[in-house]
Amino acid sequence: MNYVYLSPHFPTNYYPFVIKLRAAGVNVLGIGDTPYDHLAGALKHNLTEYYRVKDMHHYDELVRAMGYFTHRYGKLDWFESHNEYWLETEARMRSDFNIAGPKINEIAWVKQKSLMKKIYQQAGIPVARGRIIHDPAEAHHFIEEVGTPVVAKPDKGVGAAATYKLHNLSDVQPFFASKPAVDYLFEEFIQGQVVSFDGLADQDGKVVFYTVDVFRQGIMETVNHDLDFFYYSLREIPEDLLEVGLRTVKAFNIRSRFFHLEYFRTADDRLVALEVNMRPPGGLTTDMYNYANDIDIYAEYANMIVHNRFDAQVTRPYYCAYIGRKQHIPYALSHQEVLSEFRNMLVLHQTMSPVVRSALGDYGYIVRSPDLQDILRAEQTILAVQNRDRQ
Repeated sequence: MNYVYLSPHFPTNYYPFVIKLRAAGVNVLGIGDTPYDHLAGALKHNLTEYYRVKDMHHYDELVRAMGYFTHRYGKLDWFESHNEYWLETEARMRSDFNIAGPKINEIAWVKQKSLMKKIYQQAGIPVARGRIIHDPAEAHHFIEEVGTPVVAKPDKGVGAAATYKLHNLSDVQPFFASKPAVDYLFEEFIQGQVVSFDGLADQDGKVVFYTVDVFRQGIMETVNHDLDFFYYSLREIPEDLLEVGLRTVKAFNIRSRFFHLEYFRTADDRLVALEVNMRPPGGLTTDMYNYANDIDIYAEYANMIVHNRFDAQVTRPYYCAYIGRKQHIPYALSHQEVLSEFRNMLVLHQTMSPVVRSALGDYGYIVRSPDLQDILRAEQTILAVQNRDRQ
Protein backbone atom coordinates (compact mmCIF):
# COMPACT_ATOMS: atom_id res chain seq x y z
CA MET A 1 0.00 0.00 0.00
CA ASN A 2 1.24 3.47 -0.92
CA TYR A 3 0.15 6.13 1.56
CA VAL A 4 0.99 9.76 0.78
CA TYR A 5 1.26 11.85 3.95
CA LEU A 6 1.00 15.58 3.36
CA SER A 7 3.00 17.69 5.83
CA PRO A 8 4.39 14.80 7.90
CA HIS A 9 6.59 17.22 9.84
CA PHE A 10 3.69 19.13 11.43
CA PRO A 11 2.37 18.71 14.00
CA THR A 12 5.20 16.89 15.70
CA ASN A 13 2.94 14.68 17.85
CA TYR A 14 1.57 13.11 14.64
CA TYR A 15 4.93 11.47 13.85
CA PRO A 16 3.56 8.18 15.28
CA PHE A 17 1.05 7.98 12.41
CA VAL A 18 3.99 7.65 10.03
CA ILE A 19 5.87 5.28 12.32
CA LYS A 20 2.94 2.91 12.89
CA LEU A 21 1.88 2.89 9.24
CA ARG A 22 5.42 1.92 8.24
CA ALA A 23 5.45 -0.77 10.95
CA ALA A 24 2.25 -2.16 9.41
CA GLY A 25 4.03 -2.58 6.08
CA VAL A 26 2.85 0.60 4.36
CA ASN A 27 5.00 2.66 2.02
CA VAL A 28 4.66 6.12 3.57
CA LEU A 29 5.53 8.84 1.08
CA GLY A 30 5.88 12.33 2.51
CA ILE A 31 5.29 15.68 0.83
CA GLY A 32 6.29 18.85 2.68
CA ASP A 33 8.06 22.19 2.45
CA THR A 34 10.65 21.53 5.15
CA PRO A 35 14.15 20.54 3.96
CA TYR A 36 14.80 16.82 4.34
CA ASP A 37 17.79 17.45 6.59
CA HIS A 38 15.52 19.31 9.02
CA LEU A 39 13.15 16.36 9.49
CA ALA A 40 13.26 14.50 12.79
CA GLY A 41 15.16 11.25 12.77
CA ALA A 42 12.01 9.21 13.39
CA LEU A 43 10.43 10.64 10.25
CA LYS A 44 13.50 10.10 8.09
CA HIS A 45 13.71 6.49 9.22
CA ASN A 46 10.04 5.69 8.60
CA LEU A 47 9.26 7.63 5.43
CA THR A 48 9.87 5.48 2.38
CA GLU A 49 10.63 8.68 0.48
CA TYR A 50 10.16 12.42 0.97
CA TYR A 51 9.47 14.98 -1.75
CA ARG A 52 10.13 18.59 -0.87
CA VAL A 53 8.07 21.36 -2.47
CA LYS A 54 8.81 25.07 -2.20
CA ASP A 55 5.26 26.00 -1.27
CA MET A 56 2.53 23.55 -0.22
CA HIS A 57 -0.08 26.06 -1.36
CA HIS A 58 1.08 25.66 -4.97
CA TYR A 59 -1.08 22.79 -6.16
CA ASP A 60 0.98 22.20 -9.30
CA GLU A 61 3.99 21.41 -7.15
CA LEU A 62 1.99 18.84 -5.21
CA VAL A 63 0.76 17.30 -8.47
CA ARG A 64 4.35 16.94 -9.67
CA ALA A 65 5.23 15.20 -6.41
CA MET A 66 2.31 12.83 -6.84
CA GLY A 67 3.29 12.16 -10.43
CA TYR A 68 6.80 11.29 -9.32
CA PHE A 69 5.50 8.93 -6.63
CA THR A 70 3.13 7.28 -9.10
CA HIS A 71 5.95 6.71 -11.59
CA ARG A 72 8.21 5.27 -8.90
CA TYR A 73 5.80 3.25 -6.76
CA GLY A 74 2.68 2.63 -8.84
CA LYS A 75 -0.90 3.45 -7.86
CA LEU A 76 -1.24 5.66 -4.81
CA ASP A 77 -3.81 4.28 -2.36
CA TRP A 78 -4.15 7.01 0.27
CA PHE A 79 -3.64 10.75 0.64
CA GLU A 80 -3.96 12.33 4.09
CA SER A 81 -2.63 15.01 6.43
CA HIS A 82 -4.96 14.71 9.49
CA ASN A 83 -5.03 18.50 9.39
CA GLU A 84 -8.18 20.56 8.78
CA TYR A 85 -6.19 23.22 6.95
CA TRP A 86 -5.45 20.86 4.05
CA LEU A 87 -8.90 19.21 3.70
CA GLU A 88 -9.69 20.81 0.34
CA THR A 89 -6.23 20.04 -1.01
CA GLU A 90 -6.61 16.42 0.06
CA ALA A 91 -10.03 16.10 -1.58
CA ARG A 92 -8.84 17.68 -4.81
CA MET A 93 -5.83 15.37 -4.93
CA ARG A 94 -8.01 12.30 -4.32
CA SER A 95 -10.23 13.39 -7.19
CA ASP A 96 -7.34 14.00 -9.59
CA PHE A 97 -5.53 10.74 -8.78
CA ASN A 98 -8.60 8.53 -8.14
CA ILE A 99 -7.63 7.84 -4.54
CA ALA A 100 -10.05 6.44 -1.95
CA GLY A 101 -11.66 8.94 0.43
CA PRO A 102 -13.73 12.13 0.21
CA LYS A 103 -13.47 13.78 -3.22
CA ILE A 104 -13.73 17.49 -3.98
CA ASN A 105 -17.45 17.25 -4.87
CA GLU A 106 -18.18 15.56 -1.53
CA ILE A 107 -16.69 18.01 0.95
CA ALA A 108 -18.41 21.33 0.32
CA TRP A 109 -20.17 20.92 3.66
CA VAL A 110 -16.84 20.38 5.43
CA LYS A 111 -15.70 23.91 4.65
CA GLN A 112 -19.10 25.59 4.23
CA LYS A 113 -20.93 25.87 7.54
CA SER A 114 -24.31 26.72 6.01
CA LEU A 115 -24.34 23.42 4.07
CA MET A 116 -23.23 21.57 7.20
CA LYS A 117 -26.25 23.00 8.99
CA LYS A 118 -28.58 21.66 6.26
CA ILE A 119 -27.23 18.11 6.62
CA TYR A 120 -27.75 18.29 10.38
CA GLN A 121 -31.33 19.41 9.82
CA GLN A 122 -31.99 16.61 7.32
CA ALA A 123 -30.79 14.12 9.94
CA GLY A 124 -33.13 15.60 12.55
CA ILE A 125 -30.28 16.92 14.70
CA PRO A 126 -30.99 20.29 16.39
CA VAL A 127 -28.86 23.26 15.28
CA ALA A 128 -28.72 26.94 16.12
CA ARG A 129 -30.91 29.10 13.90
CA GLY A 130 -28.77 30.85 11.33
CA ARG A 131 -28.30 31.99 7.74
CA ILE A 132 -25.91 33.86 5.45
CA ILE A 133 -26.14 37.59 6.10
CA HIS A 134 -25.00 40.02 3.39
CA ASP A 135 -25.57 43.50 4.82
CA PRO A 136 -26.55 45.42 7.97
CA ALA A 137 -30.24 45.43 7.04
CA GLU A 138 -30.34 41.64 6.86
CA ALA A 139 -28.41 41.49 10.13
CA HIS A 140 -30.97 43.71 11.85
CA HIS A 141 -33.84 41.53 10.64
CA PHE A 142 -32.06 38.38 11.84
CA ILE A 143 -31.34 39.88 15.27
CA GLU A 144 -34.98 40.93 15.59
CA GLU A 145 -35.87 37.30 14.93
CA VAL A 146 -33.45 35.52 17.29
CA GLY A 147 -32.35 38.22 19.75
CA THR A 148 -28.85 39.08 20.93
CA PRO A 149 -26.07 38.19 21.14
CA VAL A 150 -25.46 36.53 17.77
CA VAL A 151 -22.34 34.80 16.48
CA ALA A 152 -20.90 35.80 13.09
CA LYS A 153 -18.52 33.32 11.49
CA PRO A 154 -17.09 32.92 7.98
CA ASP A 155 -19.32 30.49 6.10
CA LYS A 156 -16.19 29.00 4.60
CA GLY A 157 -13.43 28.81 7.15
CA VAL A 158 -11.37 26.76 9.56
CA GLY A 159 -12.33 26.46 13.21
CA ALA A 160 -13.05 29.72 15.05
CA ALA A 161 -10.89 31.95 12.82
CA ALA A 162 -12.35 35.46 12.32
CA THR A 163 -15.43 34.59 14.41
CA TYR A 164 -17.17 37.34 16.37
CA LYS A 165 -19.93 37.76 18.92
CA LEU A 166 -22.21 40.74 18.29
CA HIS A 167 -23.75 41.76 21.59
CA ASN A 168 -26.33 44.26 20.34
CA LEU A 169 -27.52 46.16 17.28
CA SER A 170 -24.84 48.82 17.70
CA ASP A 171 -22.18 46.16 16.95
CA VAL A 172 -23.59 45.49 13.47
CA GLN A 173 -22.29 48.53 11.59
CA PRO A 174 -18.70 48.30 12.94
CA PHE A 175 -18.67 44.59 12.10
CA PHE A 176 -19.60 45.18 8.46
CA ALA A 177 -17.15 48.07 8.23
CA SER A 178 -14.21 45.86 9.17
CA LYS A 179 -15.16 42.26 8.33
CA PRO A 180 -13.17 40.24 5.76
CA ALA A 181 -14.63 40.21 2.24
CA VAL A 182 -16.22 36.77 2.56
CA ASP A 183 -19.73 35.47 3.21
CA TYR A 184 -20.64 35.38 6.90
CA LEU A 185 -23.05 33.02 8.60
CA PHE A 186 -24.98 34.57 11.47
CA GLU A 187 -26.25 32.23 14.20
CA GLU A 188 -28.27 32.68 17.34
CA PHE A 189 -26.08 32.45 20.42
CA ILE A 190 -26.58 29.16 22.26
CA GLN A 191 -25.77 29.31 25.95
CA GLY A 192 -24.34 25.99 27.03
CA GLN A 193 -21.29 23.87 27.70
CA VAL A 194 -19.26 22.75 24.71
CA VAL A 195 -18.89 18.98 24.45
CA SER A 196 -17.47 16.88 21.66
CA PHE A 197 -17.99 13.35 20.41
CA ASP A 198 -14.69 12.24 18.92
CA GLY A 199 -13.45 9.02 17.45
CA LEU A 200 -12.46 6.90 14.49
CA ALA A 201 -14.66 5.34 11.81
CA ASP A 202 -13.48 2.34 9.83
CA GLN A 203 -13.67 1.81 6.07
CA ASP A 204 -17.32 0.74 6.33
CA GLY A 205 -18.32 3.79 8.38
CA LYS A 206 -18.53 1.82 11.64
CA VAL A 207 -17.36 3.81 14.66
CA VAL A 208 -14.62 1.65 16.16
CA PHE A 209 -13.41 4.13 18.78
CA TYR A 210 -15.17 7.02 20.49
CA THR A 211 -14.82 9.31 23.46
CA VAL A 212 -16.36 12.50 24.81
CA ASP A 213 -14.55 15.70 25.78
CA VAL A 214 -15.94 18.48 27.97
CA PHE A 215 -14.62 22.03 27.48
CA ARG A 216 -14.40 24.86 30.00
CA GLN A 217 -15.15 27.34 27.22
CA GLY A 218 -15.30 27.42 23.45
CA ILE A 219 -12.44 28.10 21.06
CA MET A 220 -14.02 31.40 20.02
CA GLU A 221 -13.87 32.76 23.56
CA THR A 222 -10.38 31.35 24.08
CA VAL A 223 -8.98 33.00 20.95
CA ASN A 224 -10.86 36.29 21.10
CA HIS A 225 -10.10 36.90 24.79
CA ASP A 226 -6.66 35.21 24.84
CA LEU A 227 -7.67 32.84 27.64
CA ASP A 228 -5.96 29.74 28.90
CA PHE A 229 -7.60 26.43 28.00
CA PHE A 230 -8.91 23.29 29.69
CA TYR A 231 -10.84 20.24 28.56
CA TYR A 232 -11.11 16.65 29.74
CA SER A 233 -12.37 13.28 28.52
CA LEU A 234 -15.11 11.36 30.30
CA ARG A 235 -14.96 7.81 31.57
CA GLU A 236 -18.69 7.21 31.10
CA ILE A 237 -20.28 8.28 27.80
CA PRO A 238 -23.69 10.01 28.07
CA GLU A 239 -26.27 7.95 26.17
CA ASP A 240 -27.83 10.96 24.41
CA LEU A 241 -24.46 12.17 23.14
CA LEU A 242 -23.55 8.68 21.96
CA GLU A 243 -26.82 8.43 20.03
CA VAL A 244 -26.59 11.83 18.37
CA GLY A 245 -22.87 11.38 17.70
CA LEU A 246 -23.37 8.07 15.89
CA ARG A 247 -26.27 9.59 13.96
CA THR A 248 -24.03 12.49 12.91
CA VAL A 249 -21.28 10.15 11.68
CA LYS A 250 -23.86 8.33 9.55
CA ALA A 251 -25.45 11.54 8.23
CA PHE A 252 -22.09 12.87 7.07
CA ASN A 253 -20.93 9.46 5.76
CA ILE A 254 -17.63 9.55 7.63
CA ARG A 255 -15.41 6.60 6.70
CA SER A 256 -11.77 5.64 7.27
CA ARG A 257 -11.21 8.81 9.27
CA PHE A 258 -11.01 10.41 12.64
CA PHE A 259 -13.83 12.81 13.47
CA HIS A 260 -14.41 15.65 15.92
CA LEU A 261 -18.09 16.55 16.40
CA GLU A 262 -18.95 19.58 18.52
CA TYR A 263 -22.19 20.26 20.39
CA PHE A 264 -23.62 22.60 23.01
CA ARG A 265 -25.27 21.06 26.05
CA THR A 266 -27.80 23.62 27.23
CA ALA A 267 -28.99 24.33 30.75
CA ASP A 268 -32.13 22.30 30.08
CA ASP A 269 -29.97 19.34 28.96
CA ARG A 270 -30.53 19.60 25.20
CA LEU A 271 -27.80 18.90 22.67
CA VAL A 272 -27.44 21.44 19.86
CA ALA A 273 -25.00 20.67 17.03
CA LEU A 274 -22.16 23.09 16.42
CA GLU A 275 -19.73 21.67 13.84
CA VAL A 276 -18.42 18.51 12.18
CA ASN A 277 -14.69 18.10 11.62
CA MET A 278 -13.34 15.19 9.57
CA ARG A 279 -9.96 14.96 11.28
CA PRO A 280 -8.50 14.34 14.75
CA PRO A 281 -9.43 17.04 17.28
CA GLY A 282 -5.99 18.63 17.11
CA GLY A 283 -3.45 19.57 19.73
CA LEU A 284 -2.45 16.65 21.91
CA THR A 285 -5.86 14.98 21.91
CA THR A 286 -4.77 11.81 20.12
CA ASP A 287 -2.15 11.36 22.83
CA MET A 288 -4.94 11.81 25.39
CA TYR A 289 -6.76 8.88 23.76
CA ASN A 290 -3.77 6.73 24.56
CA TYR A 291 -3.30 7.93 28.13
CA ALA A 292 -7.01 7.69 28.98
CA ASN A 293 -7.28 4.11 27.71
CA ASP A 294 -3.76 2.60 27.81
CA ILE A 295 -3.96 1.92 24.06
CA ASP A 296 -1.99 2.93 20.96
CA ILE A 297 -4.42 4.86 18.75
CA TYR A 298 -1.72 5.44 16.12
CA ALA A 299 -1.15 1.69 15.73
CA GLU A 300 -4.90 1.08 15.63
CA TYR A 301 -5.32 3.69 12.90
CA ALA A 302 -2.70 1.86 10.83
CA ASN A 303 -4.50 -1.42 11.61
CA MET A 304 -7.75 0.09 10.31
CA ILE A 305 -6.12 1.43 7.15
CA VAL A 306 -4.36 -1.85 6.28
CA HIS A 307 -6.77 -4.50 7.64
CA ASN A 308 -9.97 -2.54 8.44
CA ARG A 309 -9.69 -3.75 12.05
CA PHE A 310 -9.52 -2.11 15.46
CA ASP A 311 -8.22 -4.60 18.03
CA ALA A 312 -7.63 -2.52 21.17
CA GLN A 313 -9.92 -2.99 24.17
CA VAL A 314 -11.25 0.42 25.25
CA THR A 315 -12.17 0.44 28.95
CA ARG A 316 -11.62 4.15 29.84
CA PRO A 317 -9.80 3.60 33.15
CA TYR A 318 -8.86 7.29 33.45
CA TYR A 319 -10.24 10.77 33.06
CA CYS A 320 -7.67 12.62 30.99
CA ALA A 321 -7.29 16.39 30.69
CA TYR A 322 -5.41 18.99 28.70
CA ILE A 323 -4.42 22.16 30.59
CA GLY A 324 -2.96 24.92 28.43
CA ARG A 325 -1.24 27.98 29.94
CA LYS A 326 -0.38 31.28 28.24
CA GLN A 327 2.76 33.27 28.92
CA HIS A 328 1.04 36.60 29.51
CA ILE A 329 -1.02 35.26 32.44
CA PRO A 330 0.69 35.50 35.89
CA TYR A 331 0.11 32.02 37.26
CA ALA A 332 0.52 31.30 40.96
CA LEU A 333 2.60 28.15 40.37
CA SER A 334 5.81 28.12 38.36
CA HIS A 335 6.35 25.41 35.78
CA GLN A 336 8.67 23.54 38.11
CA GLU A 337 6.11 23.75 40.93
CA VAL A 338 3.49 22.26 38.61
CA LEU A 339 5.82 19.39 37.74
CA SER A 340 6.50 18.75 41.41
CA GLU A 341 2.94 18.99 42.74
CA PHE A 342 1.34 16.91 39.99
CA ARG A 343 4.16 14.49 39.24
CA ASN A 344 1.90 11.50 39.95
CA MET A 345 -0.77 12.70 37.49
CA LEU A 346 1.30 14.27 34.72
CA VAL A 347 1.82 12.00 31.72
CA LEU A 348 2.97 14.57 29.16
CA HIS A 349 3.93 18.24 29.04
CA GLN A 350 5.47 20.33 26.29
CA THR A 351 5.80 23.71 24.61
CA MET A 352 3.02 24.19 22.05
CA SER A 353 3.61 25.40 18.51
CA PRO A 354 3.01 29.13 17.91
CA VAL A 355 0.57 28.03 15.19
CA VAL A 356 -1.87 26.73 17.84
CA ARG A 357 -0.99 28.91 20.84
CA SER A 358 -4.01 31.24 20.46
CA ALA A 359 -6.33 28.29 21.05
CA LEU A 360 -4.27 25.82 23.07
CA GLY A 361 -1.79 28.02 24.92
CA ASP A 362 1.98 28.36 24.94
CA TYR A 363 2.53 25.33 27.15
CA GLY A 364 0.40 22.24 27.57
CA TYR A 365 0.05 19.68 30.37
CA ILE A 366 -1.78 16.36 30.15
CA VAL A 367 -2.92 14.82 33.43
CA ARG A 368 -4.93 11.69 34.14
CA SER A 369 -6.66 10.11 37.11
CA PRO A 370 -9.48 7.64 37.75
CA ASP A 371 -11.05 10.36 39.94
CA LEU A 372 -12.64 13.41 38.27
CA GLN A 373 -12.06 15.52 41.38
CA ASP A 374 -8.30 15.07 40.90
CA ILE A 375 -8.63 16.41 37.37
CA LEU A 376 -10.67 19.44 38.43
CA ARG A 377 -8.26 20.20 41.28
CA ALA A 378 -5.33 20.09 38.85
CA GLU A 379 -7.08 22.53 36.53
CA GLN A 380 -7.89 24.96 39.32
CA THR A 381 -4.36 24.80 40.75
CA ILE A 382 -2.35 24.90 37.52
CA LEU A 383 -4.41 27.77 36.08
CA ALA A 384 -4.74 29.75 39.33
CA VAL A 385 -3.25 33.24 39.02
CA GLN A 386 -1.28 35.36 41.45
CA ASN A 387 -3.27 37.29 44.04
CA ARG A 388 -6.48 37.58 42.04
CA ASP A 389 -9.21 35.46 40.55
CA ARG A 390 -8.45 33.99 37.13
CA GLN A 391 -10.15 35.96 34.40
